[in-house]
Amino acid sequence: MRLLVPIKRVIDYNVKPRVKADGTGVDLSNVKMSMNPFDEIAVEEAVRLREKGVASEVVVVSVGPAKAAETLRSALAMGADRAILVSTEDPVEPLAVAKILAGIVAEETPGMVILGKQAIDDDSNQTGQMLAALLGRPQGTFASKVEVDGDFVNVTREVDGGLETVRLSLPAIVTTDLRLNEPRYASLPNIMKAKSKPMATKAPGDYGVDTTPRLTVLKVTEPPVRAGGIKVADVDALVGKLKELGVV
Repeated sequence: MRLLVPIKRVIDYNVKPRVKADGTGVDLSNVKMSMNPFDEIAVEEAVRLREKGVASEVVVVSVGPAKAAETLRSALAMGADRAILVSTEDPVEPLAVAKILAGIVAEETPGMVILGKQAIDDDSNQTGQMLAALLGRPQGTFASKVEVDGDFVNVTREVDGGLETVRLSLPAIVTTDLRLNEPRYASLPNIMKAKSKPMATKAPGDYGVDTTPRLTVLKVTEPPVRAGGIKVADVDALVGKLKELGVV
């Protein structure tokens, strides 16, 4: 079967984001960008399933600016077979992304869509669930283990009480969590091969999707600076300090 893996270009997780001076958003100028870490896990899982013989092809797709092509090339270097870039310079909300992905699913007919549970820039955790709802397909979210069994997939989910395993009929939607796998590093030969792998360029309009934002960002602010801690001599001093702070 074919696997579809949506990925997103975000600020590199090692970079501390800066808020614009006017508070309208995050400053992206001269900032290192990379693949969303949860999506990287999704690509790794898809490539592993293909290597096991479960899947025949891994297709990666990204909705974003033209520079997202670099992120797609990174996924191709990890082992994906081909890529689709839905190019738009406008900010795209999760529902619009889900609608575009639904259109791509209709064209590509994948047996499974594997994507990160959330992007680290907006932390929405919505796209996978919205896509499943639009397609009317079963979903397994926050996956820490994925096992394909014939026409079904068993997904072990991380929940508040521990682990939960669900059995989904294919085709299905799966979103990945941190403990699913450890993504590989792309080797130099694979990086070179990725340059010649096919990448199609589309536009949101090709799927009949209007990407006009439904939400308006009023203000973006940095979190308050954490105050330094203090040392207390004994339990009585600790309780006294907590009462002073109004905690107890």
